Amino acid sequence: MTGERGDRDERAVDGRAGSAGAGGARGGLGGHVGAPQVTVDPITLGVIWGALGSIAVEIGTTVHKTAYSEQAREGQDFSVAVFDRAGRMVAQGPYSPGHMGAMSFAVRNALAAHPVETLEAGDAIMLNDPLLGSGHLPDFFITQPVFHESQLIGFVVNIVHHTDVGGQRPGSQGVEGIVDYFQEGLRLPPTKVWKAYRPDEAVIGIIAANTRTPEKVLGDLRAQRSALRVGELRLMELCARYGRETLFAAMDEILDRTEAALRAAIREIPDGVYTFEDFMDDWGPGTDPLRVFVTVTVDGDGMTVDYDGSSPQTASGLNSYINYTRSYSYAAVKCLADPFGPMNEGALRPVTVKAPEGSFLNPRPPAGGGPRAVICYRVFESVLGALATALPERVAAAASHMANPTFGGFDRRHGRRFVAYELVLSGTGARATKDGCEAMAWAFNAANIPVEAQEARHPLVVERFELIPDSGGAGTFRGGCGVRRDMRFLADDGMLTNLSDRQKFPPYPLFGGKPGRLGRTVINPDDGEQVVHAKASRGFQYGDVISFQQAGAGGYGDPLERDPARVLEDVLDDYVSVDAARRDYGVVIVNDRVDAVATAALRAELRTSARR
Repeated sequence: MTGERGDRDERAVDGRAGSAGAGGARGGLGGHVGAPQVTVDPITLGVIWGALGSIAVEIGTTVHKTAYSEQAREGQDFSVAVFDRAGRMVAQGPYSPGHMGAMSFAVRNALAAHPVETLEAGDAIMLNDPLLGSGHLPDFFITQPVFHESQLIGFVVNIVHHTDVGGQRPGSQGVEGIVDYFQEGLRLPPTKVWKAYRPDEAVIGIIAANTRTPEKVLGDLRAQRSALRVGELRLMELCARYGRETLFAAMDEILDRTEAALRAAIREIPDGVYTFEDFMDDWGPGTDPLRVFVTVTVDGDGMTVDYDGSSPQTASGLNSYINYTRSYSYAAVKCLADPFGPMNEGALRPVTVKAPEGSFLNPRPPAGGGPRAVICYRVFESVLGALATALPERVAAAASHMANPTFGGFDRRHGRRFVAYELVLSGTGARATKDGCEAMAWAFNAANIPVEAQEARHPLVVERFELIPDSGGAGTFRGGCGVRRDMRFLADDGMLTNLSDRQKFPPYPLFGGKPGRLGRTVINPDDGEQVVHAKASRGFQYGDVISFQQAGAGGYGDPLERDPARVLEDVLDDYVSVDAARRDYGVVIVNDRVDAVATAALRAELRTSARR
């Protein structure tokens, strides 16, 4: 059964999302073929369109307010969407694109295992199988049908990254020592976990028995289920107000208009074949770098993103199943071509994403994939890098990169074991007209987990949380600074599963800018520090401080063209030191003022030296 479902998803990869080749969604779920044509006036269309987006946001808000785990409640590591009755995404919440591009395939595979005619009100299908849309085991997708007067009108769907689903390491995201996904935790094929609003207690019990954090996992599952109930009620109310045929026609129109808008935007990009190469540091201690090579072909109103030439899959957890690779490729194209338009399945139709089977961006099962999150920046940025020459005013240099470590150990104070999830989000890359941003998510919508939330729930103290001066790449516009977060653990039997990058290959600059400074991870930085590999699994002792010092982001444009007044502002704000202002920007600052004469002379000297 698993092999058959996996083959079904791979066939979907061969076609464009939303087309007949991508699963036959228009007719395959009994939705629209032969249905009477209904014309929806513009005002009604606008109201329904807005309402569908509002429903998605309300589902997400419910997850956000009721989740138990730090990553869902504080970091917002979840996503939500509304689908039409043919299983096509028509509205999504403003959360992670890494989930959204894959969600359509997860829904189709859920419905392949549990056909529409077998579903009733209150049923819900859950899966976390990497082959079928999830990408890695901590992501639990739940699909719930919505009925109005016994007729299917659509689906509400959400996904939450769960704290721990078992496996080799606390947090289920180990890189080292992973040879297949059987080591990464519990794997669920599409399973009807709720029937007529009642949970299957046997399945819930199996899930609880296979996690180190059952209270968080079960709490987040309840949050997911409650949020879908909210979405179900709101979609039923919308249908009751406007009628099924009007709702269905509006959904069709939304998808078609979104597709048309993105196709029009792609037509504005010069036709051509654009390539880019970047590297991940490695796939664990003592391993080789991973090459990310992308070819973006723009042909009329369509685009193909092909990762042929990228490194083969690894014998570790560091692989990205095609759903995840596809998701961040879609996100990059959408950000560049039509950033302010809606995101739904219509926006996926003009884009084809390919990666060679057996590469680390499309591995063969049962390859590991738990720590795949660390790959998303590189996928997203490779598309931006490829299209930089075609769209220089829209792209950004490479971001700082995040850290997404997990920790386990024994909490003396409460007499129990714990698992903690952490996000350290740093600077974003410089742009054509603006500096990069500080301490923000890049490529997805999430947030640094508040210090207070971590300290209240886990045996740790956050001793430093600050920007790193002189880490952002110099340029006419400066890259965002790296972030340093030092955490002292008051736990025994400590286990760190590190997950970061950009400690060997710096974030790339654009158009004459400078790369960001490299990052690093160390234990006890002020007392005999020990450098920790970015993807290492290792122990730590009670009282140890683990310091995550993230890379700075890349700069954009010649640093000698930066306005000296802006350099002075950076110095006064401690983003840039006086020495770096002189060295990198040719700006001489004396007594908190720019020495204009000395600056002009120094810049002339630096330009002359650069030409030699």
